[in-house]
Amino acid sequence: MKKVGIVTICDYKNYGNRLQNYASQETIKSLGFDVRTITNIPIQREKLANRKIIKYKSASIKEIYDSIKRKLILKFNKKSWTELQNQKINNFKEFTKKYISETEYIISVNNIPLEKLEEFDYFVAGSDQVWNPNYRLGSSIDFLTFAPGNKRIAYSPSFGVSEIPEKYKSNYKKWLSEFNHLSVREQAGADIIEELTNRKSPVLVDPTIMLSKEDWLAISRKSPFRPEKNYLLTYFLGERSKKLNKKIKEIAKKNGLVIVNLGDLTDVNRYVADPSEFIDYINKSSLFITDSFHGAVFSIILEKPFVVKSRIEKIQSMNSRIDTLLSKFNLNNRKWENIMEKSEGDLFKVDYSQMPIILKREREKVIEYLQKALKN
Repeated sequence: MKKVGIVTICDYKNYGNRLQNYASQETIKSLGFDVRTITNIPIQREKLANRKIIKYKSASIKEIYDSIKRKLILKFNKKSWTELQNQKINNFKEFTKKYISETEYIISVNNIPLEKLEEFDYFVAGSDQVWNPNYRLGSSIDFLTFAPGNKRIAYSPSFGVSEIPEKYKSNYKKWLSEFNHLSVREQAGADIIEELTNRKSPVLVDPTIMLSKEDWLAISRKSPFRPEKNYLLTYFLGERSKKLNKKIKEIAKKNGLVIVNLGDLTDVNRYVADPSEFIDYINKSSLFITDSFHGAVFSIILEKPFVVKSRIEKIQSMNSRIDTLLSKFNLNNRKWENIMEKSEGDLFKVDYSQMPIILKREREKVIEYLQKALKN
């Protein structure tokens, strides 16, 4: 059996990351391959440290205020930030150990054990934001430069931005050109590749969409802290304004829902929920409001009422992925601004009647691409 090595972000704190990693693995396995994720550290730790220092020095008054607020919340919750993070990471690692096959060794820019990587017939970069220069700082690992071009495959990776900073363009152009097979997750990414390499790349759906509702519920798990009452679920990766919080409370009160906030330090028990619990929280919610790409993805897979709030980024907008997703599934009406402008009565009304046809079409595109890339 031929072997495929996945190179993605090995992050034990992000729901979308762990779930897309699992989905990529299962999708490629279904084609008859032995699949492992190659554990990696893409950039030198000192670079990350320097980036954090710069970010702190340029912090706005609001960012400093939010930082102090978080510390106060943790103080009164009697759990330190370190303890909480460690607990969350441990929960995510347990999920990974149970569902994702990872290498025991770790590769980095300065440590590429070629003798161990020789066991793989192909390498797959993606999905997730492996090519985001703001997160990954242009790491050569994410472009599989350690492997010959005929073994390099890009499976629905994301740049996460609409434009590549000038200082990274030269490397991106060279490394992308060396890929045997290229695909991306959003239209902005396809535009970047065409600009840099003059190659057209198919825009494929995120790997999580390749698995069915039943597949995901099979690995979901009820959290002991999930309420029995009907609830409005929120999950935000960006900042939440006072105006937004006020509106969410109004919606919950009007519809007799309790509010459950995932990824929020004000709720310690739910802050450390693992990926299996994340799926269950969405599946059992009455309404889900989020700015997360994968939050929107799982709402669609599980056919739940959801609303997407645009996230305002300090560097560049990352909304292209969500725009591509909603357009592809004819769900642009699930954007917060569209619902608020029309009728709040539409909050709970989502037309999923076209989903089977669209899902079948998009999944077939992925399988066709992977079969060609993997010569299967």
